[in-house]
This record gives sequence, C-alpha cells and structure tokens, in this order.
Amino acid sequence: MAWDDFALAFFSLDILREAWPILWAGFVQTILLSLTVVPLGLAGGIILAVLSTVRHPLLRWPLMAWVDTFRAIPPLVLLVFVYAGLPFAGLEVTAWTAVAIGFFLNTGAYYGEILRAGIESVPGGQMEAARSTGLTRGQAMACVILPQAVRNVLPDLISNTLEVVKLTSIASVVALPELLFQARQAQSVTYNATPIVAAAVIYFLLLWPVVRLLSRLENRQLAGRR
Repeated sequence: MAWDDFALAFFSLDILREAWPILWAGFVQTILLSLTVVPLGLAGGIILAVLSTVRHPLLRWPLMAWVDTFRAIPPLVLLVFVYAGLPFAGLEVTAWTAVAIGFFLNTGAYYGEILRAGIESVPGGQMEAARSTGLTRGQAMACVILPQAVRNVLPDLISNTLEVVKLTSIASVVALPELLFQARQAQSVTYNATPIVAAAVIYFLLLWPVVRLLSRLENRQLAGRR
C-alpha cells in the first residue's frame, strides 16, 4: 500500500471533518459516563472497605465472596448479563442503567480492595486515639482513618480510575453511544478507519495527563520510602 493510500485510509482530514460531530457527541457521552461510573465505583469501594473492618465471620465470608466474584467475572460478561440477562427475570434496564450497575459491581470490588489495603496501612492506634477524643467509630473512620488510607493508596486509586475510564469503551456493546460506539458508526458510514484513529487520539489526549500525574505520584511515593 502506498503512503498516500495509507494516509487516506487512516488519516483523512476530509473524513475527520465529516465525522467530527458524531465523534464529539460520543466524547461528551464518554465524559458523562465516566462522571457517573467512577463515583459509583468509589462509593461501592468505600462501603466494601469499611465493612471489611468488621471481623465477624457472618459478614466477613459473604463480603469476601462478593468481592472475589465481581473481581473474577470479566466486566464485559457482567455488562452483557445485566443488559441481556435481567430481562429474562422481568427486569428491563436501559443501556445506561446496565452500564451503571455493571461498573458499580465490578469497579466497586476493585476500589474496595485498594481502600481496604489503605485502611490496613493506617496504624491501629489511630482509631483508638480518635475514639478517645469522643468521636464515634463512624466519625473516626470518616474523618481520621479514610483520609489517611486514601493518601497511602492514592497512586493505586488513580491507576484504577484510569482503567475505569478506558473500560467505558465496552459500553459500546450495549449500543450506548459513547466514543467508541460513535467512532464505529462513523466508520460504517464513511467506510474509512479515520474515525477509529481519531477516537484513539482523543482517548490519548484525555488520559495522558492522568498517566503523567500517576507517574509523578508513584515516583514521589518511592522517593518517600527511601
């Protein structure tokens, strides 16, 4: 394939101008989706991490089973099950709701494990010291333990958030019009790969600053341990 043909197939400015409104709509949907699923996952993770501090077997073992189950099931399989499987139980869900539920279950389990490790990294005396000031256990957890836990595992939290944003692309399988879905729609109309390449570039420009921030935090954390 000659360079001109290659450039026309993958980097056509005319095709990009034609497809840009569709790609922009997908980009906006991806941002909105990320702003939905990341807080949901964090909320689920916080709940799981806090519950993990309760050592009673009747709670501990079901909690471990919950986390292991939703970490083991591939998120794509989970998403398809929620969207296409629940209707057989009489529960019709929209594509957006299916994505929200699937991501809540999957990413919540991962966030929960990260935050649990963060909580365990906080010295045990911190809870007793906080309780001695008159705080309840819940207040001590929210105001003293969790802030320290988040700081201790911040690079891991950012890394997982990065993966969650990238993972939103699987929402295309349930026809949610996020960036990848819109790029594929544009490709099917233009018979050209430029929209897919443009989507990859948009993802890169969106997430590269986060990657650099993550590298800085990891280097700072390593330097602090020396």
